[in-house]
Amino acid sequence: MTIAPFRSGHQVTLLENGAAFFPALIAAIDRAQVEFWLETYIFEVDEVGSAVIAALVRAAQRGVMVRLLVDGFGSLEFVRDHAERLRAAGVAVQVYRPLASGGRWWRPNRMRRLHRKLACRDGVEAFVGGINIVSDFRRQPEPNPRYPRWDFAVRLEGPVAAEVRAAMARLWRLVAWASRRGRVVVPRDPPFAVAQAGSHRAALVLRDSFRHRHAIEQSYLNALATAQQEVWIVCAYFFPGRRFRRALEACAQRGVRVRLVLQGLSDHPILHYATRSLYPWLLENGIALYEYTRAMMHAKVAVVDDRYATVGSSNIDPFSLFLAREANAWVDDPALAEELRQRITQAVAEGAEALTLERVRRLPWYQRMASWVVLWGVRLAIGWAGIRREMEG
Repeated sequence: MTIAPFRSGHQVTLLENGAAFFPALIAAIDRAQVEFWLETYIFEVDEVGSAVIAALVRAAQRGVMVRLLVDGFGSLEFVRDHAERLRAAGVAVQVYRPLASGGRWWRPNRMRRLHRKLACRDGVEAFVGGINIVSDFRRQPEPNPRYPRWDFAVRLEGPVAAEVRAAMARLWRLVAWASRRGRVVVPRDPPFAVAQAGSHRAALVLRDSFRHRHAIEQSYLNALATAQQEVWIVCAYFFPGRRFRRALEACAQRGVRVRLVLQGLSDHPILHYATRSLYPWLLENGIALYEYTRAMMHAKVAVVDDRYATVGSSNIDPFSLFLAREANAWVDDPALAEELRQRITQAVAEGAEALTLERVRRLPWYQRMASWVVLWGVRLAIGWAGIRREMEG
């Protein structure tokens, strides 16, 4: 069983938090010769967003074709206050599913958002991960956090970079058509020939509501089915469907050490309470649980058997697995998997709390009741969104 469609010839660099990601992203923008593509769910014009905007404008002014696609909900303030300024500076800006006026925001299809975070330079260098364009110290549950938001991305050179570029070009054309701008001519081939860049095997796995509806979930299910020794899953928002829960249970029953690192500080308390309703079942089935409490955790990564690693935008929840557009990178390389595993274990040692079944059962009654009330509310929302069969399939 193959986890993902791996291809050879890549150089993959792991980037932890914005401190590593944003300098690498801006440097790539400054290296662009022909084109630069950027997709993000959130684009906040803070000190980080301003630096990224400055780099995009510099590239556009030297003749690079710069295309920026943002989500109409996640980047609402950016669209309202800054998009036109970038267009005037030569940056092509499009908005994925702008929020409709007239009260139609509540329709279920409005939950189908652009949640992936991708970038590509000239079709030869790409970024895939979970990091939005926002400072690590903003949008955290605590007003003045001491530590940065915990998140990851990867920088890829090699054939998959051209796949990232192709995926971004397809969506760019689709958004232009949906916006009634007519047909947009985008060169189908990258401006430079894609060369072998290293020894890593890598794969791009997308999720959309058409050709790749279950691709990311299936890659996780394949990984759990083939795991032999150990699985680490770090996931900000965790509320899996029945297939995923069964896969976790079967993996643990085979004797594989399955470890989940979840949010301890959440910016979405409703989903957090729903996730906690699963804790007794997870612990009873031999799955180790940790809550990361040092700062807000936004990571969506996993390591399997010290060989496979994934970094991406997709949570393991109904929104990511069944509604949003997502993108994950899988890498087949023991050294990179070990590097990610060490980053995870270090973060767990420094900033996470291990949970036990006894501790979970001793939570105050009102917290346990809140989890079950929220659980039923989440199930109603899943039905309203029209994805109940997929969740419970």
